[in-house]
Amino acid sequence: MQPCAYRLPTSSSNPSTSVPNSYNLNTSVHRCTVVTCKIVVNPAKWIHNLNSKALSLRPPLSPSDKTQPSSLASNSLPDYERPKAHLNPLQKVVAGALDMIEEFVIAPLERQQELPVRQDLEIAGEIPNCLHGIYLRNGPNPLHLPKGGHHFFDSDGMIHAVSLGLENRASYTCKYTRTSRLEQESSLSRPIFPKPIGELHGHLGVARLALFVARTCVGVVDGSQGVGVANAGLAFFNGRLLAMSEDELPYHVKIKPDGNLETVGRFTFNGQLDYQMIAHPKMDPITGELHALSYNVVTKPYLKYFRIDKRGIKSHEMDITLSHPTMIHDFAVTKNFVIIPDHQVMFKLTEMIRGGSPVIFDPNKPSRVGILSKKDVDESNMQWINVPNSFCFHFYNAWEEITKCGQTVIRLIGSCMSPPDSVFNGSGTVESIRTELSEIQLNLNTGESSRRVIVSGINLEAGQVNPKLLGQKARFVYLAISELWPKCCGIAKVDLEANEVFEFRFGGGRFGGEPCYVGADCKESEGYLMSLVRDEIEETSELVIVNASNMKQVCSIRLPTRVPYGFHGTFVSKAGLERQIMH
Repeated sequence: MQPCAYRLPTSSSNPSTSVPNSYNLNTSVHRCTVVTCKIVVNPAKWIHNLNSKALSLRPPLSPSDKTQPSSLASNSLPDYERPKAHLNPLQKVVAGALDMIEEFVIAPLERQQELPVRQDLEIAGEIPNCLHGIYLRNGPNPLHLPKGGHHFFDSDGMIHAVSLGLENRASYTCKYTRTSRLEQESSLSRPIFPKPIGELHGHLGVARLALFVARTCVGVVDGSQGVGVANAGLAFFNGRLLAMSEDELPYHVKIKPDGNLETVGRFTFNGQLDYQMIAHPKMDPITGELHALSYNVVTKPYLKYFRIDKRGIKSHEMDITLSHPTMIHDFAVTKNFVIIPDHQVMFKLTEMIRGGSPVIFDPNKPSRVGILSKKDVDESNMQWINVPNSFCFHFYNAWEEITKCGQTVIRLIGSCMSPPDSVFNGSGTVESIRTELSEIQLNLNTGESSRRVIVSGINLEAGQVNPKLLGQKARFVYLAISELWPKCCGIAKVDLEANEVFEFRFGGGRFGGEPCYVGADCKESEGYLMSLVRDEIEETSELVIVNASNMKQVCSIRLPTRVPYGFHGTFVSKAGLERQIMH
């Protein structure tokens, strides 16, 4: 694929507001009453539409229905819509026996999704020498087919790993992160833990939660070791690969010398952490510290901030006062500050009793951002600034600047999503969802904010800057071009100084996810981008490597199985692997 570049418009059509400098605040408001996040999915229809909606969660399934001959059209109907066959008694007995064989023998084998390490993969092009290491990507992949309402955030975490060696050689494996939840459901051969987004809504959600509590009370399941799925983020910190989801402690996953993966267990930072951590901690490239948040949806304080230094020592946790438990998936750091959003998507458990979802969008709640100094020991000096219409599911960078008049401003780069609850309620379409790369400016002297859309007309979601420039001014940000996230049709390189966008498209019927940037120890504009790409026509997958300087493909590595769409990834260099702690 050839890259495409274009220049962004230098003016904005958004109406200006009374804010400092020349920035414009997007005044379009999602005007509605409280919108509940109800994910009610008919299991038969969900399975039937798994491929056609491009949210396949299990590797390899049959080709999509549109590729089937017309003579097989009736087979694409759900069971309850198919014409009923007229069977004699003998046929019914045989059919029942065959159904049992399929359910108890064949289906479990189909769901055996982990793959051992496959060596000597087919490679087109040359693997750059500086990419000697391993690329890892996390994502959802249910061990058991869902029986009730389902959302892809609920599925078990699986890590896909591509080892890149010398002499243009590569290997692949995929392994579940062996969470407590997965281990227990595996032993019971069925899903038993409630799914937070897909099932816990309305009166049935209350009933499922009560049933789970009853099962824990009688010892059928053990909830004391966590209920999370570790399917979202990945971070390599202090010699350990950590798999994370915000409802759980991190899980330590060991990378073996042959590229295989093995779950060591829940990681408490040597007993210093006993509560969940969000999936997007921030690693300060200057101090080596890991900054993190933890939120609670039931009891106050609803939010805590803490950090781990480069020796692995945890700071005291700092309570952050929130009026309601907010859904905080991501945040940002600068050289001197921690930037924490308090958006309008929040948790309200009482909505379940009223028949709704515990995750709601409240347009009457002020949307704001908190600025906390890294030197503070409590929240007493924390500054809150209102930032209307700015729900960002992901933030990519932030930095401080001093204006000509001596004022301190923070520039925050993220993708503002509209409608804000679209990623949760499952009702959004390619046409209705907007994820606009935006710059939010926070003036610490005046307490005012502004927002300008950096890129309009194209949905950009899930990305990163050069990790060595996190918290500092960076010129380039690399993002996925989203069709309907996590399904992405290409990679965009955005030049924040020149207002230019350079695109690399995967091609017709091919979709990937978040790009992973790996620097080449040189200029910021140089390095490489990696993404797992799935060909929906051929039902194949590959790892694509793109030169970040010219946005041209340099290499693709054919994978031995179809890889489902996923979330976030990271790259661990050979030097990092040599420093790995294996326990």
